[in-house]
Amino acid sequence: MEPVIIVLIILVVLVFIALIKTIQVIPQASAAIVERFGRYTRTLNAGLNIVVPFIDTIRNRIDLREQVVPFPPQPVITQDNLVVNIDTVIYYQVTDARAATYEVASYIQAIEQLTVTTLRNIIGGMDLERTLTSREEINAALRGVLDEATGKWGIRVNRVELKAIEPPTSIQDSMEKQMRADRDKRAAILQAEGVRQSEILRAEGEKQSQILRAEGEAKAAALRAEGEAQAVRTVFEAIHAGDPDQKLLSYQYLQMLPKIAEGDANKLWIVPSEIGDALKGLSGAMGNFGGIGGGSGNGGTGAQVPAQERREKPSID
Repeated sequence: MEPVIIVLIILVVLVFIALIKTIQVIPQASAAIVERFGRYTRTLNAGLNIVVPFIDTIRNRIDLREQVVPFPPQPVITQDNLVVNIDTVIYYQVTDARAATYEVASYIQAIEQLTVTTLRNIIGGMDLERTLTSREEINAALRGVLDEATGKWGIRVNRVELKAIEPPTSIQDSMEKQMRADRDKRAAILQAEGVRQSEILRAEGEKQSQILRAEGEAKAAALRAEGEAQAVRTVFEAIHAGDPDQKLLSYQYLQMLPKIAEGDANKLWIVPSEIGDALKGLSGAMGNFGGIGGGSGNGGTGAQVPAQERREKPSID
C-alpha cells in the first residue's frame, strides 16, 4: 500500500504543476510571448490565458506602458571643434511585443546607441551657440530619426529630451563673463535712459514754469500799465477840473525834481529847459508878494502893482 500512496502523491503533484503551467494570468498593460517547441505561437494579452503545459513555454513578458530611460552624458563634437557633454532622456512605448522580442536582441541598448550616433550627426553640423539655443530643433530631429528606426522593432518613441548640454569649463567661464558684461551693459543703458528721461522731465517742468512765470509777469505788467494809465487819466481829469495857473504848475514841477533825482544809479542829472520858465514864474510870484509887504512899510510908497496881470494858462490837451 505504501508504494501506491507514493505514486498517487506524485501524480497529484504533477497534476498540480500542470494546472499551474496551464493557467497563465497576464497583468494589465503587459504581454507575453508563447513558443511551442521553440517557435513563436501567439501573444498572450492581459487576463486569464490557457496554454499547453510542458509544450508551450513563456519566452518573454513585456511591459506595454510608456517607459522612461535616461542615458549617461555623451561627448559630442560641435562644428567649431568643441566637445560638449549631452544628457538625453527617451520616452518610448512597446506597441508590438512580438517585434520587440524577435526583431532586435535588446531594444534598450539599440535605442541608446542609435541616440548617440544621431546626436553626433546632428550636433556635428551646429556650432556651440546654435547647439545651446536649438534644443527644440535637436529634439525634433532626434525623435524623427528614432521613430523611423524603431518602428520595425515594435517601439514608438514618444518624446526625446535633452537634460543638459555642458560645454567645456573654459567656454563656460567665457560665457559667464560675456553674460555678466551684457548685464552690466544693459544696466548702464537703463540707468542712462532713466537719467535722460529725468532730465527731459526736469527740462519740461522748467520750461512750463518759465512759461507760466512769463505769462504771469506779462499779465502783471499789463495790469500795472493799465493802473498807471488809469492814474494818469485821473490826474489829467483832476488837473482839468482844478484849472491850475502857471505858478501852481511851476511849484509842483519844482517839488517833483528831487524825486526825479532819486536813486544810486543817477550819476548824471539833465535839467530840462522848462525849469527856467518855472523858476521865473515862481520868482515873479514871490516878488509880487514881497512888493506888497514893502509898500505898506514905507508909508505906501513902493512898487506899483498893475491892476490887472495877464495870466497864461498852460495849454493842456
